[in-house]
Amino acid sequence: MSIPYIDWNGLWREVHAAKRVPMRDPKYWDKRAVEFARHASSSGYVGQFLEIMKPEPNWSVLDVGCAAGTLSVPLAPLVRSITAMDSSPAMLGLLDERCRKEGIGNIRPVKCGWEDDWDAFGIGDHDVAIASRSLIVDDLRGGILKLQSRARKRVYLSTLVDDGPHDRKIVEAVGRTFRSGPDYIIVYNLLRQMGVYANVAFTINREEKIFSGIKEAEKAVRWMLHAMTPEEETRLRNHLAGCLIRCDGGWKLPYRREVRWAVLWWDKQ
Repeated sequence: MSIPYIDWNGLWREVHAAKRVPMRDPKYWDKRAVEFARHASSSGYVGQFLEIMKPEPNWSVLDVGCAAGTLSVPLAPLVRSITAMDSSPAMLGLLDERCRKEGIGNIRPVKCGWEDDWDAFGIGDHDVAIASRSLIVDDLRGGILKLQSRARKRVYLSTLVDDGPHDRKIVEAVGRTFRSGPDYIIVYNLLRQMGVYANVAFTINREEKIFSGIKEAEKAVRWMLHAMTPEEETRLRNHLAGCLIRCDGGWKLPYRREVRWAVLWWDKQ
């Protein structure tokens, strides 16, 4: 098949359909909220994203899938206003708590998801629209068009590169077949097919997590293994017991991973 006629949106749908994790369910994110917020704030992703973004003080920003304010909170003092949108009440609760603690007054949280009627929730137009690691949509083309329709000046989105934050060795250790998420190249090629010449840059985080012991390590990696059976629980515990090595401050996995995210952005014409 000629490359210009490849159905990139259909390929995105196929990869998404193969995933076992119910990532579109707000209850899934409610359960992960505290641990997700802790991990998101400890990586170098945010600083690298903001360096790529180069925010301007007069911007109004829409942050779709804001989580607990991963980008919204550090972005708040750098722009005029932010509409922080997420479908998880727990995530928005953590965002509200962070805003109160840090005295942030220019973030407007809205409980709203990709599939909702954004007009009904008063989302409105903004100078810049962001979807940071939050492209959890079946219809990628429709999601991009929806995000773009709310931006007057520029659109930013970031998405997976290769395996992303998932450790395939952990997934395979419990006996599952690892299925990678939809890589950024699908998004980039669909944008090109849509007539969008997107800029691309990458954030890189070299992970080496330190755990106090097996229980903490098990808790830290469980998010990759939705709805484990008792047998899988045992396999995970045995795998970690056999591979964790001593280090200063505790225990760690015997390898380091490089986690990349692709940041794509373009100006509205």
